[in-house]
Amino acid sequence: MLHAGAGDPAIVLAAFRTSVVFVPRDPDGRVWTGDEGGVRWIWAFSTEAAMTGFALARGHQGTELDYLTVRGSRLLDVAVPAVGRPCGVALDVGGAQPMLFPPVHGIVPDAVAVDGGQG
Repeated sequence: MLHAGAGDPAIVLAAFRTSVVFVPRDPDGRVWTGDEGGVRWIWAFSTEAAMTGFALARGHQGTELDYLTVRGSRLLDVAVPAVGRPCGVALDVGGAQPMLFPPVHGIVPDAVAVDGGQG
C-alpha cells in the first residue's frame, strides 16, 4: 500500500474503486463526514469492525449503527460531486492505516476536482 511511502497509487485507487466499503449514517440518513482544510471528507470503512470501532470511539452506543454498503467508485463519482463543495473520501479514518482520496484530478470527476482537472 501507500503507507510509509511504498506502493503504487494507481493500484490503490483501482482497488478502492472496485471495493465495497461501509459508510455510516446518522438517524436522519446523512452519511458521516468531517471537515478539514476546507474539504469535506466522507468517512468510509473497509470492514464493519473498523466502522464499529470508530463509532464506539466517537461515543456511539446502544442503538444499532445504520450504514450503507457502496462501491468506492460510487462514492468518488456520484457522492463526492453531490456534496456541492470540495469533498473527498477518508477510508478507515481513526484506524491504524487511514487512506485519503482527495478531490483532485484522477480521483474524482474533473468538474469537482480542486485542481481544476489538471494532473
